[in-house]
Amino acid sequence: MSNPAGEELVRIERPATGGGVGRLSDGLVVFVRDSLPGELVAVSIAERTSSFARAAVRRVLEPSIDRVVAPCRFSGAGRCGGCDLQHASSAGQASWKEAIVAEQLGRITGIDISPPLVHAPSPAHGSRTRLRCAVDEEGRLALRASRSHSLVAVDPCWLVDQRVEEAFSTRWSRADEVELRAIGDGPPFAVVKRRSARTVRLEVCSLQGHRIDPAPISRVAVGDAYYNVSPQSFWQSHVDAPSMLLERVMSLSGTERGDRVVDLYSGVGLFAVPLAAAVGPTGRVVAVESSPHAVRDARENAAGHRGLRVRQSMVTPELVRNLVGPTDVVVVDPPRAGLSKGVAAAIAERRPRRVVYVSCDAATFARDLKVFLFGGFSVSHMEILDLFPMTEHVELIALLDIAP
Repeated sequence: MSNPAGEELVRIERPATGGGVGRLSDGLVVFVRDSLPGELVAVSIAERTSSFARAAVRRVLEPSIDRVVAPCRFSGAGRCGGCDLQHASSAGQASWKEAIVAEQLGRITGIDISPPLVHAPSPAHGSRTRLRCAVDEEGRLALRASRSHSLVAVDPCWLVDQRVEEAFSTRWSRADEVELRAIGDGPPFAVVKRRSARTVRLEVCSLQGHRIDPAPISRVAVGDAYYNVSPQSFWQSHVDAPSMLLERVMSLSGTERGDRVVDLYSGVGLFAVPLAAAVGPTGRVVAVESSPHAVRDARENAAGHRGLRVRQSMVTPELVRNLVGPTDVVVVDPPRAGLSKGVAAAIAERRPRRVVYVSCDAATFARDLKVFLFGGFSVSHMEILDLFPMTEHVELIALLDIAP
C-alpha cells in the first residue's frame, strides 16, 4: 500500500546484491538499499523498470534486531556508497553475506551448499590498507554515492588505515584519482592519476601531495616470507587478507616435496613463493601473471627458489593446455570478472589432481564452478572469508577435486 506522504511501504523479504528485496503495492520486485530482512520500511522510488525497481529507505517502521547505528558519519541514504552494510550488526552482515553466496551458488550451479563465514581477526575500523578515491572539484578525496557519479567528500574514511588520515586534509589539485597505500611497515603514500587530453600519468606522492622520486617499494611480511610490492602492483586491501588466504591455500593445496604447481593470476607471488618452498628443489611452480609491474615484483620475491618460474602472460585456454598436467595442483586467484573465457573448461580438461580457487565475487565464482562440476570435479571444501567488512562483498576459497 501507499501512504499519504507518497511513500511506499515495503516488507523486506530477503537479502540480495544491491539491497533487501521486497515488493511494491503493485507486486513489482524492489531492491531497497539500507534495509534488512524482516523490516517494514517506508521507501522512495529511485528507479523503476518493467521488471524491478530500486528504492531508498526514508523511515524504518519495524527495525530488525540486527539494525545498528552506522559507525561512519558519511554512511546513509544519498551519502557515501562505499559501504552498504554499515547499518547491520556483525551477525547481520554475516547472515547477509552467507545468504547471497548460497543464493548465487544455488541459482547458477544448482547445488545446495551454504559455506560458513569466517571473520577476520582485526576489527573493521582501520582495516583497509588500500583505498582508491575520486577527487572532487575542490581537490578533496571523495567516494561515490550509491549507483551514482556524484562525489561525497570523506574526512576520513572510517575503514582505511589510520596512518593515511593526513591525506584527507590535503588538496589534490589536478588529480583525477588517488589511491592511498599503507602496505607493510614503510611510510604510507599515494598513487595519483592525472589525466590530460592525450595521456594518463601516474605519480607516487607523499600524503601531503609531494612527488616521491624514486617511488617507494612496499615490503610486507606474510608468514615466513617478505614481499616487495611496487606502487602499481595489486595487493589485497584488508590487512588480514594476505595471511588468511595464504594459510588456506597452503593447507588446501596439500603440496609436498617434488610436486608440480601452476599458480594462475599470481600477482607478486603471495602464493607462489611459499608453494615453491613447500615443493622444494625437486618440485616446480609456474606462476602466471599479466601485469608487468607484478611480474617484476614476483621475480624479485622468487629469488632463491630454483623451482619457481614467473611467466608474464595473459591466462588463456591455450596456455592452460600447455602448462597443466594431470598430476598437478592448480591455484587460481582471478580478478572480480572470474576466470578468462574458456579457462575453467581448459583446466577441467587437463584433469589436475586438485584446484584451489580464490574468488572475490560470488557470481563469477559460481559461473566458473558450474564448469568445473560439469567437467568432473566436486567441491571438497568451501569458506567465505569476511575480508570486506561493512560491504556486501566477500572472498571465497574452495578446494575442487576430481569427483570419485
